[in-house]
Amino acid sequence: MADDLVLDTTIRNWVLVPLSVVMVLIGILRYFVTKLTRSSQNPDKKAIKEGQAIIRARNLRSGAHLIPSKSFRSRRIYFTNEENGPLHVPEEEAQRSQAPMFQDPNMAMDTMKKNLPQMIATPLFQYLTYAWVNFFFSGFVAAKIPFPLTPGFRAMLQYGINLSTVDVSYVSSHSWYILNLFGLRGFFSLILGEENANDDAQKMMQMTGGGFGFNASQSLGVEKGSLEIIQHEWALPKMEHRAKDVLESLALLY
Repeated sequence: MADDLVLDTTIRNWVLVPLSVVMVLIGILRYFVTKLTRSSQNPDKKAIKEGQAIIRARNLRSGAHLIPSKSFRSRRIYFTNEENGPLHVPEEEAQRSQAPMFQDPNMAMDTMKKNLPQMIATPLFQYLTYAWVNFFFSGFVAAKIPFPLTPGFRAMLQYGINLSTVDVSYVSSHSWYILNLFGLRGFFSLILGEENANDDAQKMMQMTGGGFGFNASQSLGVEKGSLEIIQHEWALPKMEHRAKDVLESLALLY
């Protein structure tokens, strides 16, 4: 029966292990290539200041019920002050920020230069790796999952093997390559750090819009409006009544 396949140890030594090791080494190589080609930029002090102001304002909104009304009002006036408040955006700057971001050709060109190495390196690495796997390891049954699976997993685990009689728990060499390609993210985060360059989803986000950064003026305006309309209610005066209600509820239970 095809369900009783016995995998040769030679396949493990010359297909499964080399394929896994090469995928790890390619991922590390991609990380260092991307790190070398990535241009270093000095942090923008204005952007850092605006980001910190937004974080502080959000913390004030989330913890407003923990401070008295007078303290909250004084902090809200400080943040939303029309003269020098951290969340106030001058009208000229606000109008400028509403213009399309691609209107400035220099900004678009700088973003393309930053993302060009990643746009070339990522597909190139994947194409060369897949060609290598397809040439040397095509048609092998490389591994077996130690638990039963439903037939719905056949297309994912047995890519390149056109045999419906083979048990679903067997994994082909092509599927093992795909599993390594998309499943080593946690391993790379462990050995390379959380901010590694092998997160393809993160790189795609950067290439499609992350390279332009966030709209600071718009974010400041939104946070200012949210802080102005919040209804403050101090939680401490009602704490005694809440504690009393909890004690009465516990007394009824026991």
